[in-house]
Amino acid sequence: MLAEDFILPDQNGMPHKLSEYGGKWIVLYFYPKDDTAGCTKEACSFRDNFQELASKNVVILGISADSPKSHQQFINKYILNFTLLCDESTNIIRKYNAWGKKIAYGKKVVGVQRKTYIIDPERNIVKYYKKVDTENNNHINQILKDLQQLQKK
Repeated sequence: MLAEDFILPDQNGMPHKLSEYGGKWIVLYFYPKDDTAGCTKEACSFRDNFQELASKNVVILGISADSPKSHQQFINKYILNFTLLCDESTNIIRKYNAWGKKIAYGKKVVGVQRKTYIIDPERNIVKYYKKVDTENNNHINQILKDLQQLQKK
């Protein structure tokens, strides 16, 4: 399935268009909120594995409904080395099925769900992670393993 194209601003307000990343693999991940426990673990695991992913021709793009200012503070606090995109309207979050019911801090709420997509250089979605485990680098380890298999094809 072809990944839905979009244009969203990054942490500096600069627009990014998904189709402009043609020729690269993309790890597109959706997360609930900047500077919260699970989201920080997930972002830091991408940060810590950035060089390995880059060596595999992979770009990391994180998306939440937070503002550019919030993203900038999150990036600065944790020295994140990849782009965070802002979808304050949640239109793209919804198109990628990352909006819905979830449990947050023991309460049932509706909001951004943690989901990840691997998109190949032709913009095809080749892997979808519906359940993301942010503990002990489980998610990034699975992504690296899957990329190794996907890039062999």
